Amino acid sequence: MSDTKEKILRTALNLFAKDGYEAVSVSMIAGKLGMTKGALYKHFKNKRDIFDSIIERMSKADYENAKEHEMPEESIEFAPGAYKNTSADSIIAYSKAQFRYWTQDKFSSDFRRMLTLEQYRSTEMLKLYQQYLSGGPLIYMADIFGELYGSKQEAMQTALEFYGPFFLLYSVYDAEEDKAKVIETADKHIESFISRLFSETKKG
Repeated sequence: MSDTKEKILRTALNLFAKDGYEAVSVSMIAGKLGMTKGALYKHFKNKRDIFDSIIERMSKADYENAKEHEMPEESIEFAPGAYKNTSADSIIAYSKAQFRYWTQDKFSSDFRRMLTLEQYRSTEMLKLYQQYLSGGPLIYMADIFGELYGSKQEAMQTALEFYGPFFLLYSVYDAEEDKAKVIETADKHIESFISRLFSETKKG
């Protein structure tokens, strides 16, 4: 991707995160970049084209993040074998990386803020919010924990207890001046929860 296209994507997403997708026009994006609408249209057909490129990037990153930390890259329906014997170390490393990804990475953090704003205004945005930040990650972790318990009900309850604090900590991170402190809190939650879980299931 060219530097100009990259700047357009990042600037557009930053505006979407602050003002909401519907409120931002191509003129606003171009103005923020100091370029004409005509110049912007050389890189993207319209605002929807910019948005689709943002979603494409997030989808690719989702896959790559899982692959990097040796976690299942597809849903359990398509790759059930990948969910078997997922190690505690992989879950801990992946979960820590994901928390940093949604808070410290500017592109992903702006995407999270945009979806948080827009989930109440658009069915499409609500589905994306669920996919990336709510139901999607919850079910993903429940499927992983299901291999430990063999019970869907217990696995979902465990996933709720593990993933629920992430929502609170995202909000705390956004408002907290000492952001390193929030990262440390998240890390401790992840480490203690997963270590305790694997220790208990082994005993059982």
